[in-house]
Amino acid sequence: MALTTMLFVPADRPERFEKAAASTADAVVLDLEDAVAPENKEIARANVVKAALHKRTFVRVNPVQTEVFLDDLLALARAGCGNVMLPKAEAIWELERVAAALGEDITIIPLIETAVGLDNARELAAHRTVPFVAFGSLDFALDMGCEHTQEALRFARQTLVFASRLAQKAAPIDGVTVAIDDYELIKAEATEARHLGFGGKLVIHPKQLAAVAEAFHPSDAEIAWATQVVEAVSANGTRAAKINGQMIDKPVMSRAEEILSRTSPTRG
Repeated sequence: MALTTMLFVPADRPERFEKAAASTADAVVLDLEDAVAPENKEIARANVVKAALHKRTFVRVNPVQTEVFLDDLLALARAGCGNVMLPKAEAIWELERVAAALGEDITIIPLIETAVGLDNARELAAHRTVPFVAFGSLDFALDMGCEHTQEALRFARQTLVFASRLAQKAAPIDGVTVAIDDYELIKAEATEARHLGFGGKLVIHPKQLAAVAEAFHPSDAEIAWATQVVEAVSANGTRAAKINGQMIDKPVMSRAEEILSRTSPTRG
């Protein structure tokens, strides 16, 4: 499950569901949590039950510790929802509770939003229902009492990448950029996430999709370099070659192949 952009849509705004599904987002997250006021939670759940949930539609429920969490699970069971985003995930028992309610075929994306969640990130990532974890950077900054800046959150981001690798799971998904119209800022933050080892980014508005996609897509220079490496090794007939005086061995070749694999993204 390779996802670069995951677009949040308030679950109390059903008129936006199909538009979001038709966008360039790799996945849509119908949000029952932060984007929905308490008085609208019930109608939001009803909207999810009535919605056509596509293969890459996720539903973000409310945290396990909240009073409305069980109501969310009951609604998702009625909807036949197979993909859940779990906010403020901190412990394995929370994932087990979701799996017990919705079935072993469920896919769960733990949203790491607290210091405890970060400390347990490797165990959460390794759970059988989890393909990758995501970073809830805004709530994490609030929990830590730090600024929501790239510098302040870099350690947490690197820790999530490290934990995901140790768990042998896909790269994590980075948190949101709050600016909606600042293309260069969105692209810059997404580029840093890619450089740190993230596989994608959470998105709060369709206007952000193009900037994030561009940041995670290899640049022309990267594609040209990777193509040169692959062609040189192929012509040499071995797994090692020399380009511009530099030795190209297996790790470099693997990096080139990985870059080229991202030049033709597919959606399913």
